[in-house]
Amino acid sequence: MKLQDSLVDKNLTAYTLPKSGIQSHASNLLSLANGDTLCVWFSGTEEGKSDVSIYLTRMDANKGKWNAPQKMSDNPGRSDQNPMLFKAPNGDIWLMYTSQEGGNQDTAIVQYRISKDNGSTWSKQERLFPNEKGVFIRQPIVVTNGGEWLLPVFHCVVKDDGKAWDGSYDYSAVRVSENKGKSWVEHDVPKSLGCVHMDIEKLKNGQYIGLFRSRWADNIYSSYSADGKNWSVPQKTDLPNNNASIQATVLDNGDIVMAFNDSSAKDATQRRASLYSDQVEEKEINQSGPRAFWGAPRAPMTVAISEDNGKTWPYKRNIAEGSGFALTNDSAHDKNREFSYPSITTTVDGQIEVSFTYFRQKIALVKFDEAWIKSKKSINA
Repeated sequence: MKLQDSLVDKNLTAYTLPKSGIQSHASNLLSLANGDTLCVWFSGTEEGKSDVSIYLTRMDANKGKWNAPQKMSDNPGRSDQNPMLFKAPNGDIWLMYTSQEGGNQDTAIVQYRISKDNGSTWSKQERLFPNEKGVFIRQPIVVTNGGEWLLPVFHCVVKDDGKAWDGSYDYSAVRVSENKGKSWVEHDVPKSLGCVHMDIEKLKNGQYIGLFRSRWADNIYSSYSADGKNWSVPQKTDLPNNNASIQATVLDNGDIVMAFNDSSAKDATQRRASLYSDQVEEKEINQSGPRAFWGAPRAPMTVAISEDNGKTWPYKRNIAEGSGFALTNDSAHDKNREFSYPSITTTVDGQIEVSFTYFRQKIALVKFDEAWIKSKKSINA
């Protein structure tokens, strides 16, 4: 199926980025002041396998096309995942990503590279948190008005009741740097078990909102902070979540626009043992408390708008629709059919760009404006 056939509005500007491997997933966008857009993702044969690396491409505003993907990581025997881009106040661009052993996210380390020339050349990769494993990232750094850097992380935890990581014990924290990334102090998000991929956004009222993916595949959760360090206990929003990533951004008028899958475990017909059930032989996990839900449909790709700092989301519109089949990560045999893991940004010309995984084969990108979203009001508004 072509991307255009999946779009709800055939008039949208949409395309797929250059192919970099059998599987491509987890894109992240950075819009630059000169009109260029950078996009990073991971690619290889299949998530969790040792040939998966980070790739970067640039949409050159002058040429009007994407450059050939550039391989950005080199960790033989490890799977490199979840890249993100951050432009520091001094103009440096940071690329951060995880690197893990196979399907064991509890072995993950965080690495980074820095560009001082708008992404043309990059420093050698280095480790961000020495001697630490099991720390995962997904969302960009936010800089406070006082100059502190807020990096949302989540801890991938394995306990003795399971042979492999399945996400049931993951929780979130915020790491804060007062010296531009040289050192970090961690602040836990209270009672955040199962709330991961924290996306921090700076609100117009001076507060911060954290938006979370749910391992339970029930709802998107939200938390608030006055200083970026002390957070409220995450609470359910009225938007569903399918244990897949989300991302938001705050527009110039203060509205929050978020991209996500409008689905949850309620829409699933089956479940998987874990994200890596194609590769890792699982035994039944006997644990008290909730267990992470894998396999809910990863479609449709949806955008929603909040005008009240994330309390309600009265505007909601689908971008792409399909089965969202995600009971396997197999891209080689065209089995996976998901639209997932969105990244969302605004461009210098006021457009909104959303990139997302297209059947785990390519990265797709769609452009529109706020008025396009607001032309459809949610039925629960």
